[in-house]
Amino acid sequence: MANTDTLYHNALQLLKQLIATQSFSKEEDLTAALIEDFFNKQGVTTLRKLNNIWAYNLHFDAAKPTILLNSHHDTVKPNSGYTRNPLDPAIEDGKLYGLGSNDAGGCLVSLIATFLHFYDQPNLKYNICIATTAEEEISGVNGLELIIPDLGALEFAIVGEPTQMQLAVAERGLMVLDCVAYGKSGHAAREEGENAIYKALNDIEWFRNYRFAIESELFGPIKMSVTIINAGSQHNVVPATCNFTVDVRVTDAYRNEEVLNIIQQQVSCQVIPRSVRLKPSSIDKNHPIVQAGIALGRSTYGSPTTSDQALLDIPSLKMGPGNSARSHTADEFVYTHEIREGIELYIKMLEKLIL
Repeated sequence: MANTDTLYHNALQLLKQLIATQSFSKEEDLTAALIEDFFNKQGVTTLRKLNNIWAYNLHFDAAKPTILLNSHHDTVKPNSGYTRNPLDPAIEDGKLYGLGSNDAGGCLVSLIATFLHFYDQPNLKYNICIATTAEEEISGVNGLELIIPDLGALEFAIVGEPTQMQLAVAERGLMVLDCVAYGKSGHAAREEGENAIYKALNDIEWFRNYRFAIESELFGPIKMSVTIINAGSQHNVVPATCNFTVDVRVTDAYRNEEVLNIIQQQVSCQVIPRSVRLKPSSIDKNHPIVQAGIALGRSTYGSPTTSDQALLDIPSLKMGPGNSARSHTADEFVYTHEIREGIELYIKMLEKLIL
């Protein structure tokens, strides 16, 4: 069991290496190798599937429940506003700059350090699984979702995303719906045809005004936004179809499938979801890990952003060093003290459960 100073130093060095190594979604093979090598040098045996690396504590006991610690090592591509090299892990005024430093490098290395703190401790009440995963930024199918069947039974998860180490006890889910209103084509100059745009307008108005019966304590109502519309081919032809897209942010009051069923019953257009896999997620405020955080002065809230939490069917808490407002911004950074604080708080919270 290493002391906090050693854990922090090693985590910071690992993060600098990760920042210096390009790891866009679907291109994370080099950072996966870095993480694998880091674990192996610490004496930890790892498993790998594509660009996902995971490991278990030394004294794993199949009779005990398992906690999942998860964060991702892929990044978005740097935007055009960068004024510094996005792959240069420079530290200035206590800030570690670089692409992926805040989202979610600081969280990732803090969780790795936490795992290493408990790695060889005997007689823990829980097993610990650390999973460092790919494709989070694109909600890809070859990231966490790919390896969930390989991880075994899991009791609950801590998902590392920048929350300023506050407790995101719920997260909105996401469904993107492709809708088609059908009419009948005809000449615009004559009384013929059935205008699909007019039919679509009725459904669009429904999406704009409908309120689901149950509202989330944390998020309020489900939010539905029509974001794309397309119809018609030329000015004198009544359009036979009108296509539009709806962005639906599902709260923890419903499952995606329930929301989809209600929508399909209420509108006349054809509604096809691109996916129902990005589920809303939550964890009870009375759960021991949440209570452990509250006891340490942390506050709870509902997160509007989507993460790999959406792929988990177990209670999950989103929490990590850094600030979500810095994610995907030019000249992204994480404060070095945030990483130290992250390691310390993760350890203190878990100690209340597993020792």
